[in-house]
Amino acid sequence: MPSPRSADHPAAPSPQRGTVDALITQTRRLRGGVAAVRRDTTADLSGTANETQLRWQRALCDLAVHHLDDLGRHLDQLREGLPSGRPEEADEAAPEEKPLDEYATGQDAAGQDAPEQGPGHGHGSLLHRVGSAEWNLLTDEVTWSDELCQIFGRAPEEGGLSLDELPSWVVGDDQPVLTAMVTDCLVDGKPIDGEFRVVRADDAVRTVHMAGEPVLDADGSTASMWAVLRDVSELRRSERAVRESRDSLQRQRHLARSERRLAVELHEAVLPPWRGSAPLTRGGRPAGTALDVASHYFPAANSALIGGDWYDALELPDGGTLLSVGDLTGHGVAATSGMAMVLGAVRGMAVAGIEPGPLMGRLNQLLDVSSQPALGSAVCGRYDPATRTLVWSQAGHPAPLLFRDGAGRALRPPAGVLLGGTTGATYAQAEERLEPGDLLLLHAGGLATDTGDPSVTAERLLGLAPRFAAARGTQECVRVVAEEFDDERREGDACVLLAMIG
Repeated sequence: MPSPRSADHPAAPSPQRGTVDALITQTRRLRGGVAAVRRDTTADLSGTANETQLRWQRALCDLAVHHLDDLGRHLDQLREGLPSGRPEEADEAAPEEKPLDEYATGQDAAGQDAPEQGPGHGHGSLLHRVGSAEWNLLTDEVTWSDELCQIFGRAPEEGGLSLDELPSWVVGDDQPVLTAMVTDCLVDGKPIDGEFRVVRADDAVRTVHMAGEPVLDADGSTASMWAVLRDVSELRRSERAVRESRDSLQRQRHLARSERRLAVELHEAVLPPWRGSAPLTRGGRPAGTALDVASHYFPAANSALIGGDWYDALELPDGGTLLSVGDLTGHGVAATSGMAMVLGAVRGMAVAGIEPGPLMGRLNQLLDVSSQPALGSAVCGRYDPATRTLVWSQAGHPAPLLFRDGAGRALRPPAGVLLGGTTGATYAQAEERLEPGDLLLLHAGGLATDTGDPSVTAERLLGLAPRFAAARGTQECVRVVAEEFDDERREGDACVLLAMIG
């Protein structure tokens, strides 16, 4: 960095003006593009809940605009050459800080478009953020530019600070940095290149980048130290905002992955361990009374949306079989933990001999007083192999589908409202006589995404009756359902439970 007092060499020729003009035009065009990206990003994410990602993207755009603004101002100065007049003639305004959003977006604090200003104008201009200083070691003379005085919050008539006074204006933690730079420059002749923070008289803290070198006299001794100091407070603030928002986003993603892993593990631990077909039989039963059950779980299109769907087939102490399918509102750990609580309650009450209707009433009461209130729908039935009858109840849930002799129909549902929605609700029961070879299909969640009407999904399932009739066992029936619905882009998870009368 040549000293302004060292004129031993002729000045380098100025670059061609046309080339610099072209670079300035490209820089302004790029800056406008970055500002447009920032506006588009804000508009795209304004309706989402991911505020961390929004802050991170906005901070990145702000930082990019800061760099482009500085590049444009440097190019302007390169084109114009050294200013011919005194700096105060270009701008008499005090160096008040400009809001970061105004730097980054070209808008003022009220959100209106700020008028474009040329180099050397405006509170955030390069003239206000760059100053020079020289400390003469022979005469103890200190020369500061007016811009540097403004950066330090000093009036030009107060003059600059000596090298002995300067450290007292620097933040304590940064004083060793300044001392090392000055010592290396004066003693070892090393260039200065570093940053430190200064505390102005008005208690404002500014981050200053200092670059300089020693100025040698005729015999090679250090005569003075010359430096350019730049106020980089806004730039460092933008970089810090990017770093903090990025770290926050990474923590949020890590937390989301951990929660999803926990939800998946809990989901798999609670649901029945069997997959595919599993005969539910007890030794000594007469032929034709066994149930052959199979299930299939359909994940949501978004793998992060682990919900509260469940399916269950449980042999009861009296020889009957509990069949249940349900769905709790919500996603993630809260939904899966709530599902675990509900499924455990269903199993416990069924083992205790409580009939499906009263069971639903108590389940409703459980959700109503739970510390994590939730709504849920469910269907619960008890199959008696001795009489081949199914006693069942439902709570705002699609009715089971019964397939017989190549045709299917929905069972007529007894009265029942959503779980957790009404205090003291009662639930009716229905009874259905089954025959060997009958297939029951219970489903939870939205299998299809083409409609929010569960009756349409039921119609699609009933349309599979001929294929069910040709299938050998519930495992093949589950495969038929999977082929029909696996490609759906579901907003949540879903499941089916099939039981065939042996």
